[in-house]
Amino acid sequence: MKTITTCVHDIIKHQPFLDDAMARDIVNFSGLAADIQPQVEKEMRKPVKQGSIIMALRRYAPKRSKVNMKALRDLGDIVVRSGITEYTFLNSNSIISSKAKLLEAVKDRTGVYLNYSSNYQESNILVSSSLTSLVEDCFKNEVRVSVKEELSSITIALPKNSSQSVGMYFYIFKLLAYEGIPVFEMISTSNYFAIFLEKEYVNQAFLLMNEIKE
Repeated sequence: MKTITTCVHDIIKHQPFLDDAMARDIVNFSGLAADIQPQVEKEMRKPVKQGSIIMALRRYAPKRSKVNMKALRDLGDIVVRSGITEYTFLNSNSIISSKAKLLEAVKDRTGVYLNYSSNYQESNILVSSSLTSLVEDCFKNEVRVSVKEELSSITIALPKNSSQSVGMYFYIFKLLAYEGIPVFEMISTSNYFAIFLEKEYVNQAFLLMNEIKE
């Protein structure tokens, strides 16, 4: 049977910004209790007193996020690229063949951007806008789910052993969210991390990335 305490704790756990603020002891419990009271009552299906919610909040013991700040300061060069288009296609029996045609067509071109990724259902292609006609020709027999033009990317060189750094991506995305910067797409490899944004946000995000390093 669900109790008020478990209900309140579940609500907090699913809001990482709030969980982080509570770990830093900067949350007014009375104000927070009043804010989440309607949600608690909805889940409990009965009226709940604010005092009971406050008691549940006081019992909550979040762990402070152990963000490796040194890893953030060790982030490498930042490269900004504009003029990127994203395509998403449904996977099919011919999607690999279409991809092969595209790779063959661009193998001798320099200075262009191309990234291909896929899951069990869809395939995603990020390319320089100069390659859009080529993509549409190579994938003309595929089912296109979406296309997004005029994207910009910010690529950051990752420090050594970044895969062992706790909270690095969480910290970056938290700051982007605080600043109201939506991330359209992201890609990471062993040595590089790239976010793709609508062009009106790229300057603000670039300044923020530099602030993180400092």
